[in-house]
Amino acid sequence: MTSDTELPLTGLLVVDMSQFLSGPYCSLRLMDLGARVIKIERPDGGDLSRRLYLSDTEIGGDSTIFHAINRAKESLAIDLKNPDDLSALRKLLRQADVLIQNFRPGVIERLGLDYETVSAINPRLVYASISGYGEEGPWVKRPGQDLLAQSRSGVMWLNGDEGQGPVPFGLAIADMLAGAAAAQGILAALVRRGITGKGGHVETSLLEALVDLQFEVLTTHLNDGRRLPKRSGFRSAHAYLAAPYGVYPAADGYLAIAMVPIPKLADLLEMEELAPYRDDPKSWFTERDAIKEKIAARIAGKTVEEWLAILEPADIWCAKVLDWNELMESEGFKVLDMLQTVNREDDVSILTTRSPLRIDGVRPSFTRAAPKIGEQSAKIREEFGL
Repeated sequence: MTSDTELPLTGLLVVDMSQFLSGPYCSLRLMDLGARVIKIERPDGGDLSRRLYLSDTEIGGDSTIFHAINRAKESLAIDLKNPDDLSALRKLLRQADVLIQNFRPGVIERLGLDYETVSAINPRLVYASISGYGEEGPWVKRPGQDLLAQSRSGVMWLNGDEGQGPVPFGLAIADMLAGAAAAQGILAALVRRGITGKGGHVETSLLEALVDLQFEVLTTHLNDGRRLPKRSGFRSAHAYLAAPYGVYPAADGYLAIAMVPIPKLADLLEMEELAPYRDDPKSWFTERDAIKEKIAARIAGKTVEEWLAILEPADIWCAKVLDWNELMESEGFKVLDMLQTVNREDDVSILTTRSPLRIDGVRPSFTRAAPKIGEQSAKIREEFGL
């Protein structure tokens, strides 16, 4: 780990009882800001994401996703069915600043580790709960899994072309956004604690995070007669935005074009066929498929670089669509210095990302890989008198 004496959360202790993605992503963000994160894991198997494989790659007996989201954390093995282990965990929580949990509603109460119980032994604790769908209602006991949360949120009807049916995001966006929302709430509660001396309970869910993600388009929907979004039937990139907004195949790749007035684009592309739409902005939406099909035919005739040479000097919002290899080789990515290698004593070495934040001009960097199950148990028990 780099020197973290100037990181804003240095000295704070986070006890992370969560698993899979949403809670661990939250604690990862706090760790990158300087907090010490102790991950509570079952002795027999640990976090279930250790076996959540995105590919057939396994490193040190664990999945790449586990390594990515749990780097530089410590692991304390706790058997929640063992009274002595539960007593040790409560003793640790008396000394903690933050607790994160994402058990299904009802489970944490049965363990006797709910907010009311834990705050009674540590009133300064900031307690964060992440669920699938909140704490009440008909979906409470449904699995809080990313694809299922996306399915219930309406977000799938914003992706893909009209007629495709619902299209899920190719990322665990509900987990990541819920984790980020929880981290934001935790930081606000810590600021309040600095003023009042008292902790608090931060709650969010996968569904709430996905609703918030859609706040712009949902506000439109709620105030325009509740019409459902209608995606473009051709190269759709946004259900509510007019032509030319989209991604177009060029002779050697793909070109993204954002919000541009049709008359200006028609002149630059030298397209007489767009003349019927020049002075009719409403048609840029009502006829967007026809307009985009004409633009696509024109874009296909030149390379991406040829089009960029024409469009960028005219201040047209456009970009080449990069794959990951092209991104990694680009100077725009390299200058951000967002990759780091983390290591472990058993020859585990992982190239992964770094924090998206820079503090006082410096991006935090860590060298320690994700822990083995209970790797720091003995040290933590001794340190905290467990």
